[in-house]
Amino acid sequence: METRAGERVVGRIPIKNLWLLMLYASDLTRFRGTFEMLADSEVNDLPDLVATLLSQAVERRMKRNLTRGYRERGLTMTRVKGRIDLLKTESAQYLTRGKVYCHFQEHTIDTARNRLVRGALTLMSRVVRGTELARRCGSLALSLTRAGVGAGRPSRSELQQDQITRNDGADELMIALAHLAYDLALPTEDLGVTTFVAPDREESWVRRLFEKAVLGFCRMELEPLGWRIRGGMKLAWQVAESSPILQGLLPGMLTDIVLDPPNGGRRLVVDTKFTSILRAGRFSGSFLKSEYLYQMYAYLRSQEGLYEGSFETAGMFLHPAVGEQVQAQTFIQGHPFVFSTVDLTASAIEIRLELRRLLTIQL
Repeated sequence: METRAGERVVGRIPIKNLWLLMLYASDLTRFRGTFEMLADSEVNDLPDLVATLLSQAVERRMKRNLTRGYRERGLTMTRVKGRIDLLKTESAQYLTRGKVYCHFQEHTIDTARNRLVRGALTLMSRVVRGTELARRCGSLALSLTRAGVGAGRPSRSELQQDQITRNDGADELMIALAHLAYDLALPTEDLGVTTFVAPDREESWVRRLFEKAVLGFCRMELEPLGWRIRGGMKLAWQVAESSPILQGLLPGMLTDIVLDPPNGGRRLVVDTKFTSILRAGRFSGSFLKSEYLYQMYAYLRSQEGLYEGSFETAGMFLHPAVGEQVQAQTFIQGHPFVFSTVDLTASAIEIRLELRRLLTIQL
């Protein structure tokens, strides 16, 4: 949909800012030089720039021959290749016709990663603004088709099976760009003035994107300054004694992001939620959501005494601004609790500055 100023949005978030989140959430954070070039570019030009880099990567790979792989095939043959499927051969009475049904590994260019790249090029040829760039993407997709690469985006399981080895590490950047190209194209496929068809699915997708993007932002912006960044850190309860029946039944604790500053200062546990930070009261007013507060309280108090400074660890709730701006903090039993929102309707540079300010806050 579009705002009155003509700016395309998803929900209330401009598409260009979703693109920024996608960039920080992408595997391109492993390629610092490429990432910094994209991050420093004008966000509105991000799809065109990604398409250009993807085209360049594909052209380089095609000059050196695309990586081939193996796939399982089944075929009726007049000679044995691989292993015979006895059940199928007998049930179809192939032997009476001098044939057998065989399963074998075939060396092919039609791999999951090459199909991913072909699909990304096709998508970008429809999304980019530059006519010449669109033709370039379409031409490369056609070249892959003629080389024998099939259509259709491969499934997640197919991509997991198509593991990148040290011998074909040159494919890593191309694949990361292809994944980002797919992500950038998604919010642009349906234009109009309606919201997503499935609001629950939309919220779940954007929530995961927001969490992963904040983690990627920390790694790209803070790690070079000496910060230690950990995502998805598991915490254990300090259980002294427990009934046998409770072993394995205690709920797990998994933090979104844990930040340790370079000067040995106070650890910060960040919990990202893509919801409003406040809840309307039953009778009047608004209140912080109690379940979030209980969750962070458990994160902080359960780890006391396990590491230096554990009695002073800070917890931060980081939400996108949804109708209200919140910046507040309090101390509960020695632990700072910070409640912050970041405005995803602001400009890209303002979002980056605000995230940097919030995550390096001195408590």
